[in-house]
Amino acid sequence: MSGLIAAATSAAQKRVAMRAGLGSGCIQRWPGAFNPLVAKLIQEIGFEGVYVSGAVVSAELGLPDIGLTTLSEVTARGRQIASVTDLPVLIDADTGFGESMNAARTVTMLEDAGLAGCHIEDQVNPKRCGHLDGKAVVGTDEMVRRLRAAVSARRDPNFVICARTDARGIEGLDAAIERAKTYADAGADLIFTEALADAGEFAKFRAAVNVPLLANMTEFGKSELLSAKKLEDFGYNAVIYPVTTLRLAMYAVEQGLRELAVSGTQFDLVGQMQHRARLYELLEYQKYNDFDSGIFNFTVSE
Repeated sequence: MSGLIAAATSAAQKRVAMRAGLGSGCIQRWPGAFNPLVAKLIQEIGFEGVYVSGAVVSAELGLPDIGLTTLSEVTARGRQIASVTDLPVLIDADTGFGESMNAARTVTMLEDAGLAGCHIEDQVNPKRCGHLDGKAVVGTDEMVRRLRAAVSARRDPNFVICARTDARGIEGLDAAIERAKTYADAGADLIFTEALADAGEFAKFRAAVNVPLLANMTEFGKSELLSAKKLEDFGYNAVIYPVTTLRLAMYAVEQGLRELAVSGTQFDLVGQMQHRARLYELLEYQKYNDFDSGIFNFTVSE
């Protein structure tokens, strides 16, 4: 039964694994999963962790990433994804869904949902997508209060609290570096600086900040897309690909639906689809069948 229906690895073990990975000297690659099935595929292919993007949770609900989703919605999606994978899962907790006390409650709920860590950002609440213009950040003191509340609320000391700063696009790179140092002093385990422009800025940030760092490699944004190897060479500890899988899937779905609308049949699309046998393999149908047979394959004697 181990590994069927739910992950074989406990939340506590996954949090230990996330911390060990961040300290390993090897960059931790965390693609975004837009549903639990994608998380299973991320694990099978051999990545080190899974990411749950707030922008993706919003998009799945047909909403823009402007702070419309609730803590309950995000926690529910995180629980579903974390429950099916043995990999540690980092989730986007936006601004903590309110003030400092809300950030504290956010951490307790995400811990209970089986997540390995979350990131909380210094945008004004409600936030907007980190690669859009017109963002605003709170004062450093207010963000420090958010972080201290979050850190004090966690019960498992291995739950990773990541501080995200959006200051680069508003106050400049040097201000973002200073904020990162302050956030680390406030208890953040990992720093995520949003919307760095190019390799030079990633390298400069790494040289200036002596704490674990996360890089965001999102498409069509403000950051140059750098390879995991290059980021590792710079000294980054983790990299997320937040919307990649959703963009790949939605492109394929749109192309397929347009073809279906025009031709009236999916006949020419079958070669572009995941085969039923491959889906069953990913879902481990045979193991479920074996388990079911093992449990119920008996006779009752008088």
